[in-house]
Amino acid sequence: MQAQLTNSLPKSPLGMALQYTLASWDKLSIYLQDGNLHIDNNLVENSIRPVAIGRKNYLFAGNHEAAQRSAMLYSLFATCKLHNVNPIKWLTYVFENINQHKINAIEQLLPQNYAALVKR
Repeated sequence: MQAQLTNSLPKSPLGMALQYTLASWDKLSIYLQDGNLHIDNNLVENSIRPVAIGRKNYLFAGNHEAAQRSAMLYSLFATCKLHNVNPIKWLTYVFENINQHKINAIEQLLPQNYAALVKR
């Protein structure tokens, strides 16, 4: 890169890219010194992609209340994933049992409490 930098114009896109890369080289290559560090952040990008897609889709939800309902469902399904709960089984259980459930204990039907509910 150093040799290429001397052969390119400093204000050209290539020259500016080479200057940036050389100035940041220590930071860019630090992952080589620690095996726990990754060269990219693909795992993080993949984990937040549904949130970013959802955020874009909320623009087309129809109205603010519909977007809030969509966000609520995203949150409930993310909670299922966090607690290793099958969302279809959980939702089926909720629909089958919500009428008999006391309103002051409705939080018991949340995904994080599902495992305790099905043990009864």
